[in-house]
Amino acid sequence: MRKLIYAINLTLDGCCDHTKMTPSEELLEYYTQLLRDADLVYGRKTFQLMVPYWPDVAKDPSASRDDRDFAQAFESANKIVFSRSLDDAEAKKGDKNARVVRTNLRDEILKLKQAPGKNIVAGGVDIPSQLVTLGLVDEFHFVVHPVLAGGGRRLLEGASLPEKLQLKLVESKVLKSGAIALRYLKQ
Repeated sequence: MRKLIYAINLTLDGCCDHTKMTPSEELLEYYTQLLRDADLVYGRKTFQLMVPYWPDVAKDPSASRDDRDFAQAFESANKIVFSRSLDDAEAKKGDKNARVVRTNLRDEILKLKQAPGKNIVAGGVDIPSQLVTLGLVDEFHFVVHPVLAGGGRRLLEGASLPEKLQLKLVESKVLKSGAIALRYLKQ
């Protein structure tokens, strides 16, 4: 069975707004490695933040090597986009490996997990919050940045867990920027 991984950047106060954090080469390397062995699951908002930005970076010869490596890993990954308003043609215009899904989130993810293939990485806030609530996330990759944002979108904002979710820390790495990459398994 494929693993469903929730990967996200956070500030120390739980903010997951990407504009509150400063990317680094090491951070891009971390996520590039994660994406190389994954299919991606996003909601429309996160997908539209990533596309066309990263596909454009992949083609930009003036972009840094780390940016291009991440962009190429992102571009080559299969993407499943949950959206009621975006259609398949619109998504494919920006990314040929994207597919829009309108079916039940739980059913679609269970079907994906049963299919052969790579790990599945969910990014963003809305869809992953629903997946956590449904108990479908197997692993959590949180990169905690040494920043107090003081405001912005919070991790699992608005989610109502049926019970406390106990996680087991299986790996941690301190990045040069002071951010800490944490990998947890669901117990």
